[in-house]
Parts: sequence; C-alpha cells; structure tokens
Amino acid sequence: MIAPSPGYRVAVVGATGAVGTQLLSILEQRKFPVSELIPFASKRSEGKSVVFCGKNYLCRTLAQGCFEEVDFAFFDASDEISKEWVLQAAGSGAWVIDNSAVFRMDSDIPLVVPEVNGYLIDSRCRHEAQATGRSRIFSGPNCSTVQMVAVLKPIHDQWNIRRVVVSTYQSTSGAGTEAVRELSDQTRALLNGSYMSPSIFQHQIAFNCIPHIGGFRDDGYTSEEHKLMAETRKILGLPELKISATAIRVPTLSCHAESVNVECESAFELLDVTSALRRQDGVLVQDDPAANLYPMGMAGPESPIESASGKDGVYVGRVRRDPSVENGLNLWVVSDNLRKGAALNAIQIGERIISNLQ
Repeated sequence: MIAPSPGYRVAVVGATGAVGTQLLSILEQRKFPVSELIPFASKRSEGKSVVFCGKNYLCRTLAQGCFEEVDFAFFDASDEISKEWVLQAAGSGAWVIDNSAVFRMDSDIPLVVPEVNGYLIDSRCRHEAQATGRSRIFSGPNCSTVQMVAVLKPIHDQWNIRRVVVSTYQSTSGAGTEAVRELSDQTRALLNGSYMSPSIFQHQIAFNCIPHIGGFRDDGYTSEEHKLMAETRKILGLPELKISATAIRVPTLSCHAESVNVECESAFELLDVTSALRRQDGVLVQDDPAANLYPMGMAGPESPIESASGKDGVYVGRVRRDPSVENGLNLWVVSDNLRKGAALNAIQIGERIISNLQ
C-alpha cells in the first residue's frame, strides 16, 4: 500500500545511467516527497554510490523481494530488465513508471504524457484500492514521441489531424553515456588527424548523420520509427492516423529535434495555431524568424535564444504553412530527450498519481 504523506519509499532502477542520473536530479529539484531512496543498478555498479539531497546511497542489485514496501518504482533500464522485474514491483504494491518499450503497446497499460493524456492516470487512481499488479503500471513513451505529441495535441483538438510526416534528428545521448563518449572521442581523434572505429553506432557518428536508429524491419522502417508511429496513435487516441517517420542520429550531445509536417482536416490561421501552442501546458513557442529566433538544443552564451538543453519544456518554432497540401502545416520541435523525453515525464506521472491519492 502507498505510504502516508509526507514521504514515499522510491526505487530507481537504472540509477547510474544517463536517464537515471537525471531522474535523481529532477526528483530532488521538484521536491518529490521521498522518505527513502532505493537505487538499483547493474552488477558492475553494485556498491557504487549516488547522491540524493546531499546524502550518499549505495546502489543495490535486483533480487527477489527487493520491492517489498516500495511505493514508487521508476524503471529506466533495458527491456530485458523491465520484462523480468516490472511485474514483480507492481505485484509488491508499488506504482511503477516504466520507460522501456516492453509494455507501451499493451492495451491494458496506459502510455502517458501527462499534459496530453494525464486523465488516464486519474482514471486508474480513482480505483486505487482495487489496483493490483498490471493496473499499477504506467508506461513512458519513446523520447521522440513525447515531444511530438505535446505539440500535436492542441492542433488536433482544434483542427483534427489527418496525416503526419516526421523526420527526427536525435542526439547521441539517446543511445546512452557510452554513445556520447564515442562522439566525443571520435571528434577529438578526427581533429587530430586520426580515426577511431565505431563501436556503439553502425558508422562513424562524428561529423556525420546516420539514418538508422534501431533494427530494420521488413518494410524498410526501423524499430525506432515504428515506435514513434504506433505510440503517437495510441497516445492521441487516433488508431487510424496516417503517419510516416524517419529517424536520424546526429552528432549532437543532447536534445532531439524534429521536423513535423501536419495535414489537418479543417482550415486554420497561423496566429490561431501559435496561440493554441502557447496555451498548451509544457510547450514553449520560439518563433520569430526575422530575429533568428527558433528552437535549438544548444545556444551560445551571448545568444538571445533559450536553448532546450537542460530545460523541461518542449520548444516549437518555424511554424508555417505547407503550400503543397490543403491545410498543411510545418513545425520545428526541440526538447531535451533525457529530461522531458524520459526522466521528467516519468516523474510527472508519479506526481499526478500522488495528487490523486492525497
């Protein structure tokens, strides 16, 4: 059962990873009511300490019974870990927020971006006394899905989306800390006149773009592209939505960017579109081309642009008509993939659970 306020026993699975580190930081920043932190990591990180609210916590390894009396369990580890342990955590009575792909498309597991379909959390929590096992699990979407549905929701609510074509430009941090290191090491090597063979990516990532994230399917799309298409349909409640995606790995350290083309059923005015986007919770409009103002992952110290890196919002700009199709719209969307794309979204799910249970 959930612990009484003011604190909860919180487990973080994957506490030493790129997203796990962000989870701990954001839990502290947002003052999530943690009475006891229980960090879990792989065997190679067993005994390693993490810092939370000024206190050191030793990482544990997962074992039978380790989720007893845990109130919240945040999972950001491999699909294999989630397959083995998420149901055990939920069966022990914890509310589980899982960022793996394992349960995302299961019909009985809500796939949630709180600003878009948070009502699914409210619905589950109304029956908290009967919530056991799978009914205590919430799934977090792929990072590239999170930022796109955040801007699609207000557009669909007013003008009904008929079709979406998206190209993603995804940073190396989406592939983990070793991938970021590979980009840094390869860049350093090339600038010094040498070459470093790729080990994380399929090809050299430094000074390159790789149109290959995940494994290729028989239809020519990658698993990453399939996730983006299927998850968008589920979150927006549009199972027949026409959507096509191309996912590209780019040589940046943080933040994912997306070029999103939308075809609506109803006519719109651009000012009304930007107004709707401004009203959407979690979305920030940066759209003044004359002043060179548009979303970017990184901006220099003298830039007037607030960069997305390290920020919680989903930034949108380059809002313009697509003249090649009736009621067509183009958008440029940027967000920090480790924060809103993963850690922050999971914590916001936890916060909404708490708000329903108090």
